Amino acid sequence: MKIFITGADGFIGSHLTESLVLAGHEVKAFVFYNSFNSWGWLDYCSHDVKGNFEVVAGDIRDPYGVKRAMIGCDVVIHLAALIAIPYSYYSPNTYVDTNVTGTLNVLQAAKELNIDRLIHTSTSEVYGTGKFFPINEKHPIQGQSPYSATKIAADQLAYSFYTSFNLPVVILRPFNTYGPRQSARAVIPTIMMQIASGKHEINLGDTRPTRDFNYIKDIVKGFISALNSNEGNGEVVNIGSNYEITIADTVHLIAEVMNTKVNIIVDENRIRPNKSEVERLWADNSKALKLFNWSPTYIGREGLKRGLKETAEWMSNSKNLYGYKTDIYNI
Repeated sequence: MKIFITGADGFIGSHLTESLVLAGHEVKAFVFYNSFNSWGWLDYCSHDVKGNFEVVAGDIRDPYGVKRAMIGCDVVIHLAALIAIPYSYYSPNTYVDTNVTGTLNVLQAAKELNIDRLIHTSTSEVYGTGKFFPINEKHPIQGQSPYSATKIAADQLAYSFYTSFNLPVVILRPFNTYGPRQSARAVIPTIMMQIASGKHEINLGDTRPTRDFNYIKDIVKGFISALNSNEGNGEVVNIGSNYEITIADTVHLIAEVMNTKVNIIVDENRIRPNKSEVERLWADNSKALKLFNWSPTYIGREGLKRGLKETAEWMSNSKNLYGYKTDIYNI
């Protein structure tokens, strides 16, 4: 298959690009155009991958550029999005342009080019604070932030192209992903970079909420499992570990794997508006097993600890830590 990946320069996209190239697929990586000619994390991919995929720079908000880049591809994996929740409070219009209009551009191009399969990336944030647990795909959706509202809109657009035009769309809904290369706008790298830079007092927002954390290798496996299956068209499918943990307990688990002791300092600037904070997430992943034969390998507390250790080893490398501004709150 020739696979078109939007957001290939990002955290999940770069890992997915590497895995697909190593599996022998022809990959066209769509990256965000910039004058530095940077391909994001693809500039740092492994030596056995470098030079073995095609790169096209563009903007997901440009329908003509998206369609032109997609020509000749069989399958699309749509990852490109703005994802930082706090920044969506400051710039909601940009999130509509990127997450909603950008998704529409991908769907329209896929329809016109008769793409064989389109995997659209959703997020567990669309569920909002859980009403029942574990959360399955029938859980109500709640747009508690501008970010989650735009992702709900994008998901519904993807579904509408399946029902209206029979476009073979799968809506994959990962829960909180972590691992090497993740930006500091996420909580795990925020904690790790502060510890790796020598701090023992860790600045965070609310540490009471729970999350269902998923190591990047499991998430990539989930995408590939959906890609290799003929099942799931028109379906929403959770990709989660089926294990929840509080942010506070996550901090102490990270401190344990990084062999240090820390104190948590609540930074008021990092606390989300009360009604916007998602208090609890815990995934039911049974549908992914049924449709795609996917299940996580980093399971429960020990699996999380193993993934955190691998991530901390990467973060503690001075070459990698250099790319993070450890004294600045990244919204």
